[in-house]
Amino acid sequence: MSALRWGRSAAGLRWALLPMGRPSHLTEEGALGGVWGLRRSSSVSPCEQDRRKDWGHAELLEVLEARVRQLQAERESEMMSKRVDIAQLPEAGGSHLPRKVHTGAEVAPGLSGRWERKLDKEKHVMQKRRQQLEARLQQRAERRFREQQLRMEPRLLSRQLAERLQHCRPCAPGSPWEEQLALLLQETPQRLHQEDQISADKVSRAQREGQQQRLLAFLQCCVLTDQLALAHHVLVMQHGRARQQRTLTLPMYNTILLGWARKGSFRELVYVFFMLKDAGLSPDLLSYAAALQCMGRLDQDASTIQRCLKQMAQDGLQLQELFTSVVLCKEDQAALLSAVRKAEPTFSPPQPPLPSSQVNTSPLLREIYGKDCPASYPRQHLPLNTLKGLFQQQLSVEMATTVTVDSVEKAPSLTKEVLQARKTLQGLRTRWEAELCWVLRETKAREAHAAREGRPSLFPYLCLLSEGEFASLLLQTLQALPPQGESLLSLAQQLGLRIFNRHVVQRKRLSDEVRALEQRYFKYLGLLASDSQVAVSRLPRQHWEALGAPEAPHEEPWPLPVMVQLGKQLAEVLVQTVKMPGHLAERQGSCKLIPVLYHVYSFRSFRQIGILKPHPAFMQLLATAAERTMTFEAAEMPMLCPPLPWTSPHSGAFLLSPTKLMRSMEGTMQHQRLLEACPPTQLHGALDALTQLGNCAWRVNGRVLDLVLKLFIAKGCPRLGVPAPPSEAPRPPQGRLPRGAPPERKAEMRREMARCLKVAREMHSLRTDALYRLSLAQHLRHRVFWLPHNMDFRGRTYPCPPHFNHLGSDLARALLEFAQGRPLGSHGLNWLKVHLVNLTGLKKRESLQARLAFADEVMEDILDSADQPLTGRKWWMQADEPWQALACCMEIAQAVRAHDPAAHVSHFPVHQDGSCNGLQHYAALGRDSVGAASVNLVPSDLPQDVYSGVATQVEVFRRQDAKRGVQVARVLEGFISRKVVKQTVMTVVYGVTRYGGRLQIEKRLRELSDFPQEFVWEASHYLVRQVFNSLQEMFSGTRAIQRWLAESARLIARTGSAVEWVTPLGIPIIQPYHQDAKVLEA
Repeated sequence: MSALRWGRSAAGLRWALLPMGRPSHLTEEGALGGVWGLRRSSSVSPCEQDRRKDWGHAELLEVLEARVRQLQAERESEMMSKRVDIAQLPEAGGSHLPRKVHTGAEVAPGLSGRWERKLDKEKHVMQKRRQQLEARLQQRAERRFREQQLRMEPRLLSRQLAERLQHCRPCAPGSPWEEQLALLLQETPQRLHQEDQISADKVSRAQREGQQQRLLAFLQCCVLTDQLALAHHVLVMQHGRARQQRTLTLPMYNTILLGWARKGSFRELVYVFFMLKDAGLSPDLLSYAAALQCMGRLDQDASTIQRCLKQMAQDGLQLQELFTSVVLCKEDQAALLSAVRKAEPTFSPPQPPLPSSQVNTSPLLREIYGKDCPASYPRQHLPLNTLKGLFQQQLSVEMATTVTVDSVEKAPSLTKEVLQARKTLQGLRTRWEAELCWVLRETKAREAHAAREGRPSLFPYLCLLSEGEFASLLLQTLQALPPQGESLLSLAQQLGLRIFNRHVVQRKRLSDEVRALEQRYFKYLGLLASDSQVAVSRLPRQHWEALGAPEAPHEEPWPLPVMVQLGKQLAEVLVQTVKMPGHLAERQGSCKLIPVLYHVYSFRSFRQIGILKPHPAFMQLLATAAERTMTFEAAEMPMLCPPLPWTSPHSGAFLLSPTKLMRSMEGTMQHQRLLEACPPTQLHGALDALTQLGNCAWRVNGRVLDLVLKLFIAKGCPRLGVPAPPSEAPRPPQGRLPRGAPPERKAEMRREMARCLKVAREMHSLRTDALYRLSLAQHLRHRVFWLPHNMDFRGRTYPCPPHFNHLGSDLARALLEFAQGRPLGSHGLNWLKVHLVNLTGLKKRESLQARLAFADEVMEDILDSADQPLTGRKWWMQADEPWQALACCMEIAQAVRAHDPAAHVSHFPVHQDGSCNGLQHYAALGRDSVGAASVNLVPSDLPQDVYSGVATQVEVFRRQDAKRGVQVARVLEGFISRKVVKQTVMTVVYGVTRYGGRLQIEKRLRELSDFPQEFVWEASHYLVRQVFNSLQEMFSGTRAIQRWLAESARLIARTGSAVEWVTPLGIPIIQPYHQDAKVLEA
């Protein structure tokens, strides 16, 4: 066998010795067979690469030894051949004198010596190499063994503490660790306070706080994933370095203290107290609580506990505060109480205040929370057993974390191409899932190695879910990516948040919280069910609080940098792992694998951002397959049972999924801190209002849904708010301009191409939004559901489910109706008619009697619209809000044709809106009587319409300019309407600029088919200027107040503070807007 063949065999042996568990590279699909190959070595972890390299060295030695044996065998064979030849010479050569048979050495002494020297030299070299390799392997094994041993004993910087710890080490099992703990608690910190040391550090405050947040979150996650020894090891490594020790905080030490206390590991707990004192920190209530509950679990003697309690009192900490100020679970509280009662047998923990004793004192809510008038609350229309069954269904949905919904897109014909695309996608996903699990295991091993080196890593976060759950989440993310891609930062935040939510749900599922929640919720349903009674009438929050002890401590969300880092790591795993054969991108392409995702850069608002973009061939494959299902997060779906009542800033809405009371940008904590710092009674008004909104039951209006689906499948109808598919988007101009084309022509072509691209993206976004809404409506068609609510940082309420709710466009509102109906009564039909006329927008300035008379005049059109909405006279399509108008026509038709219209049970929701709420607030603040009259704040026989008033004033200005010969003023004749100026007038009080207002007016002008499009740019500039001038003239007081508020905000910001205020209902508000600035330090 040649040396070359031996080398190939050695390479094959190296692959044969790879560890088991790697996914197979075979595929059932012929088109994919043989194209996957073996993975690159770059994806192997460093530890795995070192181990394989060691195997390679060992194999090389074996190959060389085999070569030596081969050469020796060839030499012996050659010598034997020579002996035979010499012995046979007399026979071949006839008669001659007999000769002595010589050995090979005697026959060819030069050849023999050369071979022997070569073999000896090679053998000596190989022996030397083998010895060196064995020595290196031994050193590496010893180093790895040392690395694998987690360090428990700290390295202290204080010589005095280090000597004391050294004296404790050789003690017997009965060593006085309790004595050491008592001495540590009595000592005063010797070192400078932490802030004094950090003040001299050059690291910026923001960077230091970020490092502290990441390290604290790492330690807490390690404790949650039962990696307490690893967390202790990292804390010891960080504490042993003077520079890193300066960033350690008391909550970090307390986190490890609580972990060891729960395990009953007293020696390790004392180790942490040594480090705490060495860092110059004093123990707080949580530190003492950890020490005491550890001693309670170990059944320590009373003397040690008494010394601990005595020292705590000397530090100014009260014993009762351990049970009122420290948040612990029931098991920890029991261990703590056991230790305290061993020292003080008569001690009894203080009882929490009764919920009924906490009353909101706001003057605005005196009638609601007054003790003299008992609270009454509307019940649901469903019996108790039905509500219990709905609770079980909602619990199953949230425990599954995702919901699969059938798409309402038109089902494609199952052609050979479609079936092949679906088969290819299935094969790719199976392959990707196996590959992702493999790479995730490697990533976890790499992060674990980094943690063992003393650096906080992503290892504990990767232990929260299984590799299969991570892979499923990543594939869902890949499926939902739009063709134009998504910002990497936004994608990373979403991934990190979804992982946190799944972890919280999983933790609750594995604990007793689900069972306790079920028992408490069933009792709570006694207040809501239609066939049950309660002894005392209360509001839902009061009833929930009266049912038992407060909820378990909530889990703090991870810091934003941690979520982003985790999300980016997983996104990179997805990019590096998910690949497809090249022939899917090009017909003549090779079988070489190409990435499915790419990193690209784009500019948004003059900022360069990273975009994760899918390959167009992959998007085409998805479009060809036309799969019929979509996956939503459980927290994005309406609830199938009444939501939990809001009782605190972090408790309410969904059963298991964490929900914020006040939504804000991810990473901003000032809102949550303000809410938690509020007295509980101050937020009762907001909490009860959100609970009331969430307890309203809804159902789908099936008649309207059927009509919308017909238009949606038939390429939409943008005029009615049903988006068209992307295939109907305008095409950019084809061909190239001639060489001598003027610059104006080139600029015009670039603008046209940019406009077409913008319109295509907008159409895709609108179509996707409508697809989500309609698919969810079809999924919930025959169900009753609820929409939990929360609020934004200004106190405005919104439904938590983002895709399907009663707010938003005309179409979104028309799809829903109340699940619980009410009889119309004697005047209900008339109010339905008035509401219908309001939806048409035809009688904005008419009285209610005139509107009612107009509804009677067009009753035939109303009934025709209800009976033949798509084939009749289509009167409803001319309304400002066509779909709501159609739903109202159908309701009026049912009521008119009923035997008794007053007894007709109606489920139709009447949406009411203010007359430009922003201007109403400003007019009230400034006591502006003229402005107040235009927004219906003063009594009037006829309703006022501020948008029509502004349009009238703009028309006055236009006529004046037209007389002076202004061309654009003449072009705009007959095009200035209420609809053109409405959006700009409505948003100007919220701070819209002239640039934003011009874009709004430009969009309205482009919607006018008969307006000359070449004048859109100039006309939008002219109109936005005239709208602002009209508002200045009509609302002089409003504009003055707006300028005063802007100046006040500017002066407050110059002091380095944010603008804060408290609403009359007691909600604390803080403006989250800030401008980043670079500060140079001397």
